[in-house]
Amino acid sequence: MLNIIMKKIPRTFLQITTVLATVLSLPGPKTVAAETRQNIPEMVEADGKLRLSFGEERMVLPRGLQPSLLRTASGALVVQAQVPEKPFPTSRMVYHSAMETRISRDDGKTWTIIPLKPGENGLNMEGGAVQLRDGTILALDTYITPGTKPDEGIGQLYTSTNDWRTLEGPKDVVFEIPGADFYGSKDDDNHPHDAQRLHRRILELPNGDLLTTFYGRLKGDKTPSTYMPSMMKLRVMLARSTNRGERWKLVSTVAVDPAIGTEGFDEPVLARVSKGPNAGRLICLMRTGRELRESISDDEGVTWSPHRPRVFAGLDIYRTELWVDHFRNFRGSKGKLLDENNPDDLRGAVVDPELIELRSGLLVAAFGVRIPQRACWPHSEHFWNGNYLAFSQDHGQTWGNVVRMTSGDVTTHYMAVEETLTDNKIFVIYDHGDWSNKRGRYVYGRFVEVAVKP
Repeated sequence: MLNIIMKKIPRTFLQITTVLATVLSLPGPKTVAAETRQNIPEMVEADGKLRLSFGEERMVLPRGLQPSLLRTASGALVVQAQVPEKPFPTSRMVYHSAMETRISRDDGKTWTIIPLKPGENGLNMEGGAVQLRDGTILALDTYITPGTKPDEGIGQLYTSTNDWRTLEGPKDVVFEIPGADFYGSKDDDNHPHDAQRLHRRILELPNGDLLTTFYGRLKGDKTPSTYMPSMMKLRVMLARSTNRGERWKLVSTVAVDPAIGTEGFDEPVLARVSKGPNAGRLICLMRTGRELRESISDDEGVTWSPHRPRVFAGLDIYRTELWVDHFRNFRGSKGKLLDENNPDDLRGAVVDPELIELRSGLLVAAFGVRIPQRACWPHSEHFWNGNYLAFSQDHGQTWGNVVRMTSGDVTTHYMAVEETLTDNKIFVIYDHGDWSNKRGRYVYGRFVEVAVKP
C-alpha cells in the first residue's frame, strides 16, 4: 500500500508525477493499443488529521468511459461504463454508446461481464442504484421520456433480489413533473434531447421513502447555453417515491438560475448526513459547466438553501492567468488559437461530482477538473487537469483534505466511489481516454483506506 500522511501543506500545486507502464492490448471489436498509466496520488490540501493508504490501480473495464458504481451488501462491486459500440435500435432514447456492466465478487481481483439480453440495451446505471434495507436492489435508467399525459414522464426501473445475479426489468414507472418541458433542446452533441436525466443517487429514507435527483427543464426554461445556443440551460430537481420506486412525484427545484455557468445546473449528486448536529440534512452538489454549486435542505428536500459555489483546495477554474501562457499557442477544436478573451476557451470546469457519507460519518466527494474546459483532451498535460477526492470530517462544512488521483492525463473526468464492507475503506474508479478512441480507453480503480490520526 502507498501511504500518505496528511500534513499541513501550503496551497501550491506540484508538478505531475506518473509512471508509465507497459502497453496493453485491449479486447473487443475495436482493439487499440493503450498506454496504461500508473498514477501516483498527491495531496493538494491537508490539515494533518487524516492518513490515506492507497492500493494499486487495477484494470476494471477495458474500453470503458464515464463509469458508474454500486457496492452490494455482500461486498460485490458492480461497474458500468460506455464502450465504443452503438446501442441496439430502439424507439426509446438511449445514449449514443452501448453500456457494458461488469461485477467483481472477490474485491476487484477479477471482473465478470454481465451479458445483455438479446437485442436489448439494458440499464444505463447513471440514473442511480440502491440496495434497500431488505436487500432488494433498485436501479433507474438515466432517461425520463415523455409520457402520454401532460406533466408525465416515463422512467424505467430494474430490480434484483439476488445480489445482481439477475436483473429484472425494465418496468415503466411514472414521474409526475408539473410543467415539464421535454422538447426544444439539443444535447451537447447537438442531437435532439427529448428527455429529463436521472443522475447518480437514490436514497432510502428512514421511513422507506426514496429520493432521487434529476436534471432537465420546466416550461419557460429557454436560456441558451453559452457554448451551444441550441442547448437550453438546465435545472436540478428532486423527486420522491413512497412505493419503492413504482411512482415518483416532483418535490422541488434544487437549483435554477439562467445566469449561472455555461449549462445551468446538471449532473447532481445527493447525499444524506446521518450524524452530527444536522443529522438528516441533504447535500446536493451540481455541475454548472464552470464551478460546482452546492445547496442543502433540512426538510427532506421541500426547500433548499440558495446555491453557492463549492471550491475545493483553491482549484478556482476562473484563474486563467495561472495557465494562459501554457496554452497561448495551442489551437482549439475549430483550428483557431485559444482566445484568452473567450471564457469558453480558457476557463476550466469542474464536472460530475460524487458524494457519499461513510458509516463513520466522514464525507467523501469526488470530482473532475478540466483545464481548459473544452481543450483538455487534445491538450491534457496541465497538472490541474485530472480526478480528485476530497474529505470532510465536519459533515460537509469544510473540506480539509483533497488528493489529486490523476494529473495531466487524458480522461473524461468522471468518477464513482463506494464504501466497502470495511469501515472507511473506499473503492474509487475513474477512466483514461476519450471518445476519439485514439489513445486507448479504459476504466481503472483502486482501494483507498482512510484513518483518523490520534
